[in-house]
Amino acid sequence: MKKEEVQAIFMKILREEEDVSAGVAAIKTLLTVIENYKVSTVRELDLNLQLAVDAMRHCDQPVTAISSGCELFMRFITFAKLDTKSFEECEKIMLQRGNIFLDKLLEARGKVAKQALSFICDGCKILTHSRSRVVLQAMIEAIKANKRFEVFITVSAPDNSGEMMHKQLVAAGVDATLILDSAVGYVMEQVDIVMIGAEGVTESGGIINKIGTYSLGIAALELKKPVYVLTESFKFSRIYPLNQMDLPKEFKYLSNTLKSGKDLSKQHPLVDYTPPSYITLLFTDLGILTPSAVSDELIKLYL
Repeated sequence: MKKEEVQAIFMKILREEEDVSAGVAAIKTLLTVIENYKVSTVRELDLNLQLAVDAMRHCDQPVTAISSGCELFMRFITFAKLDTKSFEECEKIMLQRGNIFLDKLLEARGKVAKQALSFICDGCKILTHSRSRVVLQAMIEAIKANKRFEVFITVSAPDNSGEMMHKQLVAAGVDATLILDSAVGYVMEQVDIVMIGAEGVTESGGIINKIGTYSLGIAALELKKPVYVLTESFKFSRIYPLNQMDLPKEFKYLSNTLKSGKDLSKQHPLVDYTPPSYITLLFTDLGILTPSAVSDELIKLYL
């Protein structure tokens, strides 16, 4: 198995399934590797999966969710090694467990959206940042429940992902306004809540998300606005950054940027770290959590 083959599978899933996140696409790719690349020992299968994970981490896609999702997936399926005597049986059980894990992931977004529904009130004004699929689904669910609310969306430079979020919300019938990233402080006094997604959740209950999230959190805390984070539990990551410099470089920059040999201090980071003190609640498929409860849930996930 070659890295290029794995990367081709991964990128094909992302192209063909517009609504799928990089983390879910990575899990689907690992399942494809188990199904299609036949080996004769557990050790070979392990090496294939590790090679696949490494290949996806060098695919010029945001790595945060890929890293945490793959780590949890590997943890979940490899218990099969302890339960079986033959490799064929082990491989079969790993595939079954992998599909169960994927099904749970696909259901997670809907669960999170339902958790957040009661926090979107009639007449409220919401500020969101970038494009989060789970936030989008929560707002669409609220519209279907005949709730009327207004949303402000940041443009979210440098890729302007907020523009797509704005178009999708308007198409769903949401009263949405696109604002400049620099207008967050100006708009903050008008809104009732801040509702954002996350690319990763750290052990401390802080989040790794699109660059600009930390600034938004600072403004929200200053003006005493609640910050709600909507995220799936597979994005819970076993890292504990203390500040922005503590974030792994592969989380902050695309693979091509790291390979280029350029001075990273001159490059624009893709994500920033928002400490737990700026977050009010996290809405997850495991329930509604305070930031301090994340470490307990991580222990349960990896036990």
